[in-house]
Amino acid sequence: MSEAYEGFGRVSRRIGTLFRGVLFASTLAGILTLAVLLVYVANDAVRPLTADPGWHLTFFLTLVLPTIGVGWWSYQRSYGTLTTGLLGTVLPAVAALYAGGLAALFIDVIPTLVWLSFVVALAVPAALVVGLARTDRDVPFLAELATVLAVTVGSLLVIPGLVQSLPTVPADWMVLVLTLGIPEAILLGRWIGGRWGRRDGWIAGVAILFGSAVGGVIGMTTGLGAIPGVALALFAAVPTGLYVAIVARERPERRIGLLLPAVIVGGALAGELLVGALGFAGPESWVDWGFLTSTVQRGADPGAVGIYSGVVGTILLMFVVAAIAVPAGVGAAVYLEEYAPDTTLTRIIDVNISNLAGVPSVVYGLLGLGLFVRYAGQPTGTLLVGGATLALLVFPIVIISSREAIRAVPDSARQASYGMGATRWQTVKNVVLPRAFPGILTGTILALSRAIGETAPLLVIGAAQVFGVPNSWDSAIGAMPLQLYVWASTYASPAFYTTVLAAGIVVLLTAMLSMNSIAIYVRNHYEQR
Repeated sequence: MSEAYEGFGRVSRRIGTLFRGVLFASTLAGILTLAVLLVYVANDAVRPLTADPGWHLTFFLTLVLPTIGVGWWSYQRSYGTLTTGLLGTVLPAVAALYAGGLAALFIDVIPTLVWLSFVVALAVPAALVVGLARTDRDVPFLAELATVLAVTVGSLLVIPGLVQSLPTVPADWMVLVLTLGIPEAILLGRWIGGRWGRRDGWIAGVAILFGSAVGGVIGMTTGLGAIPGVALALFAAVPTGLYVAIVARERPERRIGLLLPAVIVGGALAGELLVGALGFAGPESWVDWGFLTSTVQRGADPGAVGIYSGVVGTILLMFVVAAIAVPAGVGAAVYLEEYAPDTTLTRIIDVNISNLAGVPSVVYGLLGLGLFVRYAGQPTGTLLVGGATLALLVFPIVIISSREAIRAVPDSARQASYGMGATRWQTVKNVVLPRAFPGILTGTILALSRAIGETAPLLVIGAAQVFGVPNSWDSAIGAMPLQLYVWASTYASPAFYTTVLAAGIVVLLTAMLSMNSIAIYVRNHYEQR
């Protein structure tokens, strides 16, 4: 059936239906192709068919069937109940993943005493800023800024040396409790106090601080390690417990969905106990604890190599990239959207930023090689050079995503702020940036996710053949993509293609997909609000 409308020509419903079907088929084909590739790689990495049939049957009865049943029951109650359960399942897993990465930094890269010394040094100017903010004196802004800068420089020059020369210092895990546990307890306690009441905030703060100490003790007694125990307690157990408390208190109609992660954890534990008691052998997976913690990078035996150095290198690179690209990118976006006049120069800058976002990554590697190595005289393949090169790569992406988020803030909010007598900076700080923060955060996470998987820039700056765990900012650095490249190019044999190379791909994809999932959740959460 077709009808003619003035200005549109002839409109056919059959053609529209056909077009919709073609779009659906193409989308489905792309998703299925990607799923097949992922399953193919995961099969080589995990090797599920090497397990005994009894192992599969046990976990099917204790884990798969109960999970499907509870998931379907939750969905029948409401879609929100199911998503509550799914988020309660994914949150602790992703949080534990990044908590483990943080623990690796303090174990192998950053000495806890050095960390403590700089935290104390930065606490002095921070206390000065708080004191100046609460004083009623009419001090000029430039005088305050000069005072804070002078105190900061002096504190960084003097205090770290004094702290590191102390004859007696706390244990490593106690340092983390003091420097990470106390700030987290204060921040979350204040947040909970403003949401549920001051008494609940105090209880939550004390519980967080006590829980971090308990995590260190449990880590020592179980053999996991005191530092991983504190990191898991602060950045995996606390977020999970806070999520459960929010659901139970504020969304009682959805709290039944928390039964889903309980069934998954209980089913996994029950299955592990049963297969151990019955003697069923599990899959001979290449993604195991030894592969994740081994620092051996070369050898003819695939079972002797590991990806630990690449994981630590990737985490450090992301810290450097975030420290360079995020403040500069967001600052540039704020200036271009809120302060820059609409001139020919501004329009040229806009066009060039959009073009830079599409430049091949190898070009940024050449730029980093020429800028940081040739002109700045830095050695090749170091942490700072690699992080700065990847920061150049994601810099246009951060600017574009931040500008879009700032542009999405209604102009009426700005005008209302101006009508109340606020200055432009006060409007940007108190109105624009808080509303644009979710979009800025989403774009930043996606930009960092792209930087994780980049290989060409690091190859160009000379970081390809180095996989040691760095101990300083000018140490040579490696990353997971480089590790995979060397395994694929140096050991071009089926023994590596179907074993450690597949396992490394699974680890890299897990990190990238977890970051993308966080970005999607943040975006959807704030869009609903």
